[in-house]
Amino acid sequence: MNIKRSLTFLFSFLLLLLSSGCDKSLQQVINAKIKTGQNITFFIAADPHHLSESTYTEGKAFDWFLNSGDGKLINYTDEIIDAFTLDIIVRKPDVLIIPGDLTCNGERESHLEMVEKLKCIEDLGVPVYVIPGNHDIDNPWARHYLGDEMIKIKSIGPDEFVELYEPFGYGEAVYRDNSSLSYLAAPSEDVWLLMLDTAKYNRNKVRTSPEMGGAIDPGTLEWIKECCQLAKENNAEVITVMHHSLMDHSDVVNENYTIDNSQEVMDVLIECGIQLVLTGHIHIQDIKSYSKGESIIYDVATSCLVAYPNQYGILEFSPNNGYKYHTDRVNMERYVRENNIQDENLVNFKNYTRNFFYRRSYDKYYDSLLEISQFSDDEMKAIASTVATLNLKYFAGFRNENMYGAFDTEGFNILLNTAPCFVKSYVLSMFDDKYTDNNKIFIPLKWD
Repeated sequence: MNIKRSLTFLFSFLLLLLSSGCDKSLQQVINAKIKTGQNITFFIAADPHHLSESTYTEGKAFDWFLNSGDGKLINYTDEIIDAFTLDIIVRKPDVLIIPGDLTCNGERESHLEMVEKLKCIEDLGVPVYVIPGNHDIDNPWARHYLGDEMIKIKSIGPDEFVELYEPFGYGEAVYRDNSSLSYLAAPSEDVWLLMLDTAKYNRNKVRTSPEMGGAIDPGTLEWIKECCQLAKENNAEVITVMHHSLMDHSDVVNENYTIDNSQEVMDVLIECGIQLVLTGHIHIQDIKSYSKGESIIYDVATSCLVAYPNQYGILEFSPNNGYKYHTDRVNMERYVRENNIQDENLVNFKNYTRNFFYRRSYDKYYDSLLEISQFSDDEMKAIASTVATLNLKYFAGFRNENMYGAFDTEGFNILLNTAPCFVKSYVLSMFDDKYTDNNKIFIPLKWD
């Protein structure tokens, strides 16, 4: 009899604990800053890659680093992020989302400065939600660039990431995942954010380069289902945010960009009724979709904030309609004018960022063609020029007929008449896209 009574008490106590935990989560939802029935504007700033100026001086080391990269203006991340902050002041969004790669290579100084920049944004009354990217945690590429020297420095670990970015999502999470740095947030009673940590950084300390790819482990997939069930019980829509691509945004460039278990994750998200996933990482402005039965899910990749065309996503939610996504470019002209800046690169920012990105693309593909060893120097120059020109439109989100001018170039015709190679496949893949303009889409709400 005593045993039965003890078991009954234990069972009741466990129920009470479960009930108390649920009440705590629901209380946070009730206290969402944006109440039900309101329109919501989200800004999405993907891949800001901030690099602290304290990590480098002028010299051969930093010059090599800047000019061997993928077109990011890491020498002007301060100004670009501050100009973007001025856009926030002027346009007054309700929420800012940053889907990873907050820093260049995980430098602690860069993280500390990024935290201060985000505090300034929250002081404007705009809540910020972040997740880590593949560059942010335990990155073995963290360096100081001093004169002609590159000096290896420490990055930050996952615990410190959560500690530093506690005010930007983690501190107000409705529900945290035990398997990753993923969390569920409720900025609005109508729309919740499923912030998924897809980065692989657990072995970065023993690697010479950071793990670039991403995945979601089985424990997190089960946690996602619990989050979506909680949202359903509270009549909330769920937007998923993750650093890596959910779907292939390119038939040619997708390894280490699309998460390893893409199909499994898509199936779970569709099962949960999720329609929209916001991603970054690939730096291409692109929209892809996947259908299963009558359900459809969209992966909207916003391009890199600090690389041409230096744009960000704007997502407008209407509770009686759906999601409207479009992009806008950082207004550097206004920032330069209001701060009386004399730097010629910033005064002429549109030309500077365009030309810098063109030159990095040109050099990259010229070097790729050089390795193939089947073209003359004049042919390589013509092809590299064509690819660089196409990349200006491709990374900005334009496809199909917006790129047909390339058909008349010498470089394009040389590629058409050559044997298959990566550069040829890459160029041809630009003309096989569902959307001509990947900068905008409307997604109606799915009504039960």
